[in-house]
This record gives sequence, C-alpha cells and structure tokens, in this order.
Amino acid sequence: MAEGAAPAWKRRPEGGSRAMIALLVAIARHGGRGLARLCLWPITAYFVLVRGPERRASRAWLSRVQGRRAGLWAAARHVHAFSATILDRLFLLGGRMDLFDIRVHGLEPLEALVDQGRGALLFGSHLGSFDALRVLARRRPGLQLRVVLDRGQNPVLTGLFDSLDPALAAAVIDGGQPGAAIALEVQHALEAGALVALLVDRALPHEDTAAVPFLGRDTRLPLTPWRLALALHAPVLLCFGLYCGGNRYDLHFEPFLDATVEGVPGGVPARGARAAWLRGRVAAYAARLEHHARRTPLNWFNFYDFWNDDGPHADPPPNSATAPAPAAGGAGDPVHRRA
Repeated sequence: MAEGAAPAWKRRPEGGSRAMIALLVAIARHGGRGLARLCLWPITAYFVLVRGPERRASRAWLSRVQGRRAGLWAAARHVHAFSATILDRLFLLGGRMDLFDIRVHGLEPLEALVDQGRGALLFGSHLGSFDALRVLARRRPGLQLRVVLDRGQNPVLTGLFDSLDPALAAAVIDGGQPGAAIALEVQHALEAGALVALLVDRALPHEDTAAVPFLGRDTRLPLTPWRLALALHAPVLLCFGLYCGGNRYDLHFEPFLDATVEGVPGGVPARGARAAWLRGRVAAYAARLEHHARRTPLNWFNFYDFWNDDGPHADPPPNSATAPAPAAGGAGDPVHRRA
C-alpha cells in the first residue's frame, strides 16, 4: 500500500443511500423483523450484482476458507448474512432482545473481573456481530460498556444507530480521534471499572503491524491495541458474536491476556523481548480468529483482500481454491448453515 494511502476497507463507500436505509428502517419499525428480512434479498442482489469489489472479496474469502471454488450463490449467502446482522442492529439497539436467541459461552471469567471491580478490554473483530454484546447489560444491570468506534467510517448508519440508543452513543469512544486521546479515554474507562470493546483486525495507515499466519498466509494485524493493553496493565478477553442464522447468535468470551499474572515481571516484558512478546500475542489472536472463522465462514465481514490490502483481485477462476491449513483448535463443517 502506498505511503499515506488509506487501506482498501477505508476507501470503500458506504453501501446504500440515505433514502433506502430510511425505507428499510420504516419497514422494520412498522412491519417487524420478519417483513424487514424479506427486503434483505433485494439488498443482497444489489451487492452481489453491482458491487464488484465486495462480490470478488466474498468469493475469494469463501474459496480460501472452504478449500473449494465459491460461486455467486455462496457470495449471496455471505452478503445476506452480513445484511441480516446489520438489520438486527436496529432491534438490538432498540432494546428488542426478546426477538433473539443469544447463547453466551465463557462468561464466568468476565464476571469475575467485574465482581473485582476491574476494567477489561474486549478485543473483537469483523467476524459476526459486535452488537450481541448488549446481552451483557441485560445480564448485569449497571455494567459499564464502552465501545471504540470510528464515527466517520459509516456516518449514515452510525447516525441512525446513535438515535436508537442515545445512552450507548454517549458512551462511544470515537476511534477517529488522535491515538493519544483514544488511549486517555480508554484509561479513564478502565479505571472506572468499565469494559472497553474494540475491533483489532484492521490496521490504519502508518500503524505498526505484525505479520502473522492466518489461513495459510501471512497477514498484517495492528500492534497498537496490544501495546495499549500492555501499557495500561489491562486484562484482555476475546469476544466473538457469531450469527448462526434465523434469530440465533452465539456469544463467546475467551480469557486471553493478563500480563500482571502470567509471569511477566511488573506486567511488562523486558525491552529487548517486547517485540517478540507482542508478536506472539498477535499470532495467538490470529489463531483464535482463524478457528472461529473456519467454523462460521459466513460471519467474515471483511469484504476486501485481507492479505494484500493494496490492489484489486479478480473473481476466482475454476479450481483456484486454496486448500485450508489445519485449524487451530480443530475444524469441522461450518456451524453457519443458514443466512
């Protein structure tokens, strides 16, 4: 990627006009979730037939992760799954948790930190729905949840979702600020015992990255979130809100890092060992991301070339699929069967 150029995921325009989004919102509000979901297929057709970069990225991803050439129908199911999670945000942020079957796994370590009054970082990705985290507020009234979000990336949708839950909007830490300002807000939130959630699978221009294995090739993931965790001595849990079709979500929490108790003196590795230590954490995170992505490939919502973020790629030719490497933690048939 040329110096100073925005990465591909930042260069892609926001999908859908303000008028079309407003129409879908009106249908959802007055007709309910079932009727609104019928509108997802025309939206899917638009993205698959008109938005070439997203279509090619979807087919390339599914071909790689599944080890066989992905056709247009596979890309349509992929885009439909993404559209479904965006639609569900309207209801999740509107407080309609009763519409969903959200099953939570691994919550005990997180509850233990909350009971101790400790703040924690929740590291997520563009795999599944981050909004499924709202189930935490229902289970633990009074829980403070702060989300780091770049408000300028999708301004139309961001404005809409802010209007649905003004309290949550007020708690957002704007990821479009200078890095020092973000770090200071995160520090204050952690000191207040809040959970701070952020996505850590995309790097910004000029951001330091580490090249780590992911699905048989090296990709570059940002180092900044891990340096932040180290500097603030904050425990890190991974979280994955995986859409399973229909109204079902599986929310997974995994204790991942607590430098103050894992044998790192003072919570900070020696200066000479810090780079290798950080890369090891990023590589371990990539392994967990790969594990869940293999199990639920339609939840992958990075619609760009995740490995070569500097140019277009073509629809995969016949027999061009890359055979998948063994998945960390074991692989199997995709859990996600419906979209």
